[in-house]
Formats: sequence, structure tokens, C-alpha cells
Amino acid sequence: QVQLVESGGGLVQAGGSLRLSCVASVRSFSTSSVAWFRQYPGKEREFVAGFFRNNGRTYYDDSVKGRFTISRDNAKNSVFLQMNSLEAEDTAVYYCALDQRLKLSALRLPEQYDNWGQGTQVTVAS
Repeated sequence: QVQLVESGGGLVQAGGSLRLSCVASVRSFSTSSVAWFRQYPGKEREFVAGFFRNNGRTYYDDSVKGRFTISRDNAKNSVFLQMNSLEAEDTAVYYCALDQRLKLSALRLPEQYDNWGQGTQVTVAS
């Protein structure tokens, strides 16, 4: 069973930075697609950033381009989300997700992921 454990959330002032981390207990991490999603109260989870397994490229939602950076350390089975220039609208619960089979067209679709972390709260004070 795959386990994902996020950390790094917290309270930050607008304009500040946070770095989220996610560690996965899975053998084939380096060949998995991994992504960060966020969820607002009463809303569906939405894609923030991700790596596609086949080409290793990164993909971002337009709302975070230029401010957030996703990275991974395969030796440590970890994925990170560096969040800079945070805005009040970034306040949400952030989740990491992993899947070993999804297609590129499904990278941004939360229902296509089999494995999720427990989530970490990010609160940006304006």
C-alpha cells in the first residue's frame, strides 16, 4: 500500500514563501507521476503542479506559474512544492498525489490518481 505524507504547511503573510514536502513509500517512485493539488472549503480538488512520469516534464496551473516550483528527489522518494509570492487566494489544503499509470491527458484530473496524502493546510494572511 502506497503512503504519502505531506509536511510544510502553515501560516504565512501575503508575499511570503512556504515549501511543502511529500514523502512516498513506493518502490517505483522515479517512474511515477506525482502532483500537488489544493482544495478550498466546499470545492473539488484542483491541480496545482505535477510531473508526468513518461517525459519528466513539469506542468503548472496558470494561477501559480512563475510563483510555484515543483521538484522531486527520486533518491528520497520525495516531491516538493516551493511556493513564493503567496497570495490570500492560495489559502487551501494542499495534497500530494501519485499514480503509476495515468496518461498525460489525465495529469490534472484528481479522480485519476490512486494515491493521496492526508493534506497540509496553507494559510496566507493578507
